[in-house]
Amino acid sequence: MQFIAFFKKWTLLCAMAAGAGVYLLFAEVGPLQPVGCAVGPLFVQAMPLLIFAILYVTFCKIRLHDLHFTAWHVWVQAVRVVLALLLVAAMRGLDGAPKLLLEGAFVCVMCPTAAAAAVVTDKLGGSIASMTVYTLVDNLLTALLIPLLFPLVECGADVGFAASFLAILERVALVLVLPFCCAMATRRWLPALAARIQGVRNLAFYMWAFNLSVVMGITLHNILTARLAGATLALLVAVPLVVTFVLFALGKAIGRRYGDSVSGGQALGQKNTIVGIWLTVTYLNPTAAIAPCAYVVWQNTVNAWQLWCKEKYGAVKW
Repeated sequence: MQFIAFFKKWTLLCAMAAGAGVYLLFAEVGPLQPVGCAVGPLFVQAMPLLIFAILYVTFCKIRLHDLHFTAWHVWVQAVRVVLALLLVAAMRGLDGAPKLLLEGAFVCVMCPTAAAAAVVTDKLGGSIASMTVYTLVDNLLTALLIPLLFPLVECGADVGFAASFLAILERVALVLVLPFCCAMATRRWLPALAARIQGVRNLAFYMWAFNLSVVMGITLHNILTARLAGATLALLVAVPLVVTFVLFALGKAIGRRYGDSVSGGQALGQKNTIVGIWLTVTYLNPTAAIAPCAYVVWQNTVNAWQLWCKEKYGAVKW
């Protein structure tokens, strides 16, 4: 019983620890490596389906007339673009480790908002509908910004507008638009099923925790297999910690002005790092992908702390 109580209080940290432990067990222990090699890729391939299911369950709580743009959507997006431009300007003329660190920070800022940010937002008492609208806008704007900004970071980056836009659009459609449409159809034509799904408390949150454990295994693999000097690797892991606090703090400050600090913080702070890793490996310096990997740990540590504050004090005050 004590373990169950501890798990409920620190679900995200337990999920990360479990993902790291399973990875180390099946990737580093000789006799179990064949099992890990066989099963691991299956989990990775199943992640889009799992995220689809998570968001379908979450979106069953949304009513269509709750969806609307708000002023904080514009301001949060403006802050993200300004931060990205400042980092691009700071990288001009740099090379080696300094540029690598700034490139890692740039990737963390440019990562689109995680589709599952609505799950944590709901758990913290924020607006699922407002977060859903922002996530759609954020992902589409990311697809527009990548062809414009990435060549400024790496001169050799061949980022075709149509290719990058369609690639991100495909991901958005699969893990965000499609589950939303299915959830709205369920509410309209199968209201009894929608009510039963809504009645299962924290279902989407625990599904997200399982998904996080898989992501943590991927993150640990990328960090442990990086071929970097110790100091550079440490800084590449530490820089995302600073970026995490800056993004969450700015997002909350903007959201607070419009009565929705929770959604503002999650919108700017909770990132789709899988897309960030893919973008970095595809178009930028692949070594910089360590930064979004580390961001997984830091953003979910912040989320775990926020959830603890919400449970203990009834609100997250920062």
